[in-house]
Amino acid sequence: MRMPPSPTPPKLAVVVANGITGDSRVQKTALAAAHAGWDVTLVGRAAGKKPEHSWLGPVKVVRLPVGNRMERLVNARKSRGGPRARLTQWGIRDRAALDQIRDAHRVWVREQTTRIGHLAATPLGGAAAVGLRALVRAGRGAHRLRLRAYRWEQRRKTTGTTTGDWRRDWPALLDLDLAFGPFIEELAPDVVHANDITTIHTAARAASRLRARGRRCAWLYDSHEYVAGIAWAKAAMRSAFPAVEREYIHRADAVVTVSPELAALIRADHRLPETPAVVRNAPVRAVVGAAAGRVCVRTACGLRPGVPLLVYAGWLAPDRGVGTAVEALPLLPDHHLALVAGAPGAGLTALLDRAAELGVRHRVHVVPYVPQHQVADYLAGADLGLVPFHRMPNAEHSLPTKAAEYLHAGLPLVSSDIRATSEFVRAHGVGEVFTAEDAASFAAAVLRATADRDGLRKNITDELLDGLSWEREAKTLLRLYSRISGKTPARGTGGGPYWDAEERAAARGGPAPEGGGWRPLGATPVRLGLAPANHAGQLAAFATAITHRREGVSAEVVKHRSAGRRHDYPADVLVDGAALKNLDVQLEQVRRTLRRYTHLLADAFRPVFGPLNGTSIEGDLPALAQAGVRVALLAHGGEVRDPGRHRARHPYSLFRDAPEGYEATLTRLAARNRRIAEESGLPVYVTTPDLLLDLPGAVWAPLVVDTGAWTGTRPVMTRRRPLVVHAPSARWTKGTERVLPLLQEYDRRGLIDFRLAEGLPPAEVRTLVRGADVVIDQFAIGTYGAFACEGMAAGRPVVAHVDEESVAACGIRPPIVSATPDTLGAALERLLDDREFAVRTGHESAAFVREHHDGTATAAALDAFLSS
Repeated sequence: MRMPPSPTPPKLAVVVANGITGDSRVQKTALAAAHAGWDVTLVGRAAGKKPEHSWLGPVKVVRLPVGNRMERLVNARKSRGGPRARLTQWGIRDRAALDQIRDAHRVWVREQTTRIGHLAATPLGGAAAVGLRALVRAGRGAHRLRLRAYRWEQRRKTTGTTTGDWRRDWPALLDLDLAFGPFIEELAPDVVHANDITTIHTAARAASRLRARGRRCAWLYDSHEYVAGIAWAKAAMRSAFPAVEREYIHRADAVVTVSPELAALIRADHRLPETPAVVRNAPVRAVVGAAAGRVCVRTACGLRPGVPLLVYAGWLAPDRGVGTAVEALPLLPDHHLALVAGAPGAGLTALLDRAAELGVRHRVHVVPYVPQHQVADYLAGADLGLVPFHRMPNAEHSLPTKAAEYLHAGLPLVSSDIRATSEFVRAHGVGEVFTAEDAASFAAAVLRATADRDGLRKNITDELLDGLSWEREAKTLLRLYSRISGKTPARGTGGGPYWDAEERAAARGGPAPEGGGWRPLGATPVRLGLAPANHAGQLAAFATAITHRREGVSAEVVKHRSAGRRHDYPADVLVDGAALKNLDVQLEQVRRTLRRYTHLLADAFRPVFGPLNGTSIEGDLPALAQAGVRVALLAHGGEVRDPGRHRARHPYSLFRDAPEGYEATLTRLAARNRRIAEESGLPVYVTTPDLLLDLPGAVWAPLVVDTGAWTGTRPVMTRRRPLVVHAPSARWTKGTERVLPLLQEYDRRGLIDFRLAEGLPPAEVRTLVRGADVVIDQFAIGTYGAFACEGMAAGRPVVAHVDEESVAACGIRPPIVSATPDTLGAALERLLDDREFAVRTGHESAAFVREHHDGTATAAALDAFLSS
């Protein structure tokens, strides 16, 4: 019976206990319903402690933080135990207390046996000694009994004794309900779609509470797997999850699952009045090919065409059998293995460790998820798709999602002999089958499939793929929503469906507070990305200089923000450092970079995709190269400067005053980055001259200063007490403690008006410098940097330590008054006594910056890179 259209869009809450990213089924469910006219909210779990709000096309996405208070409470009660536990563990709180009791007993025994020996040696002590021996024997027996009781109780705990009550066996489900339930009830949806066993109780409770308030709310349970057949890692899970399913499945207005075989099992196990509806988790056929050439698993691995590539996409639990593939790699010397995985976990770590032991780690590539609508195009870059599951009840009854995704990608399958998948593979001739958990059998199947890949691909027909499409499966869900709710949307959204929608989240960064002066990224021959550090605003300054001097270049400046740091320098995109830990945010950086840039200037050797591929730019280089993005590296200072060499050259080296452990850390970091610079073969630029000593093959791209913004506001040295400004970002990096006593002494004597500018916003520092008479920079590095350039741009004489070797490396000599901590007094007195010299030095300084640091020389230095 067809339901009359609802005057307002009915509400649907699609609920899942994971982070949503990478869960294609829930995303496709939400998008299909939104296209049909439902008002959809997709609810998942937040990675942090705050709610996260975003949009997936027309779908509202809410991720909620889940605490662990109930889990801790229940576990604390368990650890205390009942009356029996309190008796068996009397006085023994934990292992430390057990050790103390053992030692106390040994002390008591030694004291008593000492007394026995003493009494036995006396004429009248024999009887007392006999009694004391009996006491010691009794004490030892009681102690042994106490220890045996304690160990017995502990064994009962560690062997996973369960209660059959899911609330006690897996109280994390209660915490999930506390987080999700109130939100769902406030949303008051017409239908709640509970995905997987971990949300069945929350949907049931929320619907019941809404009904108690007089609000009609239907709910359905979507069983993605056969709960009773999963090899749960813990006994508590094996007890809790079937128990919570038994309690709530009969309350559901409808039950959905992923295969006819599983539907029959669920109905039989729970004696349901009707067979659950079947909605396979199939790919969206309409979007296959739309992302071809833009996403590619082969590119993500950094492999050239022709290298045999196996791919496994999905969860990496031991029973998924990926370990069999790793064990077989020594038998497949030409093949590589791509693991499409989410956040790193114990399963992935174990696989990579085993690969290293086997000497095949270099052929195992961990690559990220992509949006659900790009999965088939992403996987298409491989040669064979793997379904290596162990023989377990849950795997026997349905074709896994990954199998359909591989087929839509045009990949033949290599499957273990799990029943449903192996029967499908053999019936349709779309792959090879091997014996589960047998590496030799796996290797043989891979070699057969590799040899006959073209023949197997011919059997992946349009008819086969049409039967495995989400467009077909989603119709069942939509009919079910209307049946259980009594509501049908008046009309769809028009346009769409939004299969290619990408999530837009406010937490991921956005435009900078103030715009830059560069040509924004657009339809130019060269589209330059500059990321991710933007130290002292230098990337923004580079972008401005380059685009002002080259018509065919547009630019985008990206800054990865650090917690607790000020970010007043302009950029196009600011990416929050905390959000950058999330996989979906990392993938957004991948998409922004690979799709839109022709060239990338990567500064500070930091990764441009966040920690996706490691802690340096090196891990991102293969993907950038495969995407055709030309990359140059930019260094500013400590990321490549050799601390040992610097110490040897400079008696006042900053590394002599560095915080404990900093020099060792920086030594490792700088050595790694110099290796990357040498081995990558990429153009390398440095902004400070002394770095040419550490990177002899680099090119000097001078620091850029906005000379107009730093022009002085008053003539130099017209005050009776000249204003002297020193602005250390960190005292130890400038040698501040070595010169501060002298500067303060000169101030007390009335010779100068000294200002120590620490912790001030850049705008306030600029005002001080523009009105100063003398600028004091650094005495610990031996070169000149941004602050010295800014002081010179203001037409102020700058005092700093500049060594001859650094000057010779860049071929120019700045008009800086060079001094060491020992000679600073003499240098200042010369400026105070010879004010004409001070004025002349200021004029020469401003001219020097206009010639070398206004951006012209920098843009020229980058010409070769931007012309490539």
